Amino acid sequence: MTTASRAPEGAAPAGEADSAYAWYRLAMSLLVSMIGGVGLWSVVVTLPAVEAEFQVARADAALPYTMTMVGFAVGGIMMGRLADRFGILVPLRGGTVALALGYALSSQATSLWQFVAAQGLLIGLLGSSATFGPIISDVSLWFVRRRGIAVAIGASGSYLAGTVWPPVVQAMMDAWGWRETHLAIAAFCFVTLLPLSATLRRRAPSTLATASASVVHKPASGPAAPPMSPSALQTLLMLAGVACCVAMAMPQVHIVAYCSDLGYGTARGAEMLSLMLGAGIVSRLTFGWIADRIGPLPTLLLASLLQALSLLLFLPFDSVAALYVVSALFGLSQGGIVPTYALIVRQFFPPSQAGTRVGLVLSATLVGMALGGWMSGALYDLTLSYQAAFLNGLAWNLVNAAIALFLLLQLGRRRPAAAVA
Repeated sequence: MTTASRAPEGAAPAGEADSAYAWYRLAMSLLVSMIGGVGLWSVVVTLPAVEAEFQVARADAALPYTMTMVGFAVGGIMMGRLADRFGILVPLRGGTVALALGYALSSQATSLWQFVAAQGLLIGLLGSSATFGPIISDVSLWFVRRRGIAVAIGASGSYLAGTVWPPVVQAMMDAWGWRETHLAIAAFCFVTLLPLSATLRRRAPSTLATASASVVHKPASGPAAPPMSPSALQTLLMLAGVACCVAMAMPQVHIVAYCSDLGYGTARGAEMLSLMLGAGIVSRLTFGWIADRIGPLPTLLLASLLQALSLLLFLPFDSVAALYVVSALFGLSQGGIVPTYALIVRQFFPPSQAGTRVGLVLSATLVGMALGGWMSGALYDLTLSYQAAFLNGLAWNLVNAAIALFLLLQLGRRRPAAAVA
């Protein structure tokens, strides 16, 4: 028996990469991510009810969202490590239990701090985080020829959750109240995610799971040093993730308030946000297709430059019709950036490190979203205008584009030593 024919126990045959089973698995992964993504969106919908229930200020009522995002960022790294060591099934099942328990306990909260603890620790840190980063890294292990579009589809789960869950949660709250809604979400997540996670029990194809390191890991064969160390590349990707999402947060977090300031009303802003997220799904699929053809590094630079251009358009155009168009254009550009980081990780790092390294980069993007949302608000408070906030976002976007260009010049023409894509 040759080395190539031996597969670890529970591993899928190597021939299943890019197979019908791989696409079926991708569909199940997308469904898991969409359901598990409820933790990111329900807390936004319930904010007014929580504020009224516990009689707290708006800033205090926003704490559950803040802690959920912090927990989600840290949890993404933890769950990625678990997925690298034990496979995707362990973090998914643990995350399902934590998610259900978090919603059940939050429904019984008698104080804001109890609600915050349930959201941040159980729903964010241990629950929803298991259905995002680990899912994306796992999807990348099952595809070779179509890895770009596959990762893009898997990464669309969070956007689908943002499209599906808010109106569902709002309707349930209108009918039952927020506590009963949380209990219903707990039950739904438990009875759906456990059986769905079972469809992902197989480990990645053995030839991919044991693939050797790439160019950044390859020792220098002569006097020339490697083009970049693994730690340097990881750091640059994380900085790029922060920078792109500081820029991304300006329209996503503040478009509703921006429309209100312009006199168009919050409903218009909410429609523009929905349009932006819907266009983001199209963007992720389109840039995934592009990445399969030109590679992830050129794709990152292209998407970053297009996001900068669309962000710039917010400055001169502020009519209702123009804002709808610019919001759509922004969504069509920004959605493709984040999945590209996972593709870069898969190209230049060993597959055995995919969960951890993808988790680190995606967590950096969440830090960027949190930082960008706060910075934009602070700049508005200082200037009483969003113009400075848009310019700040544009500056961070240019930092992202500069990093993408640097990486393209350093690594773009090199192929991994034992390439699998």
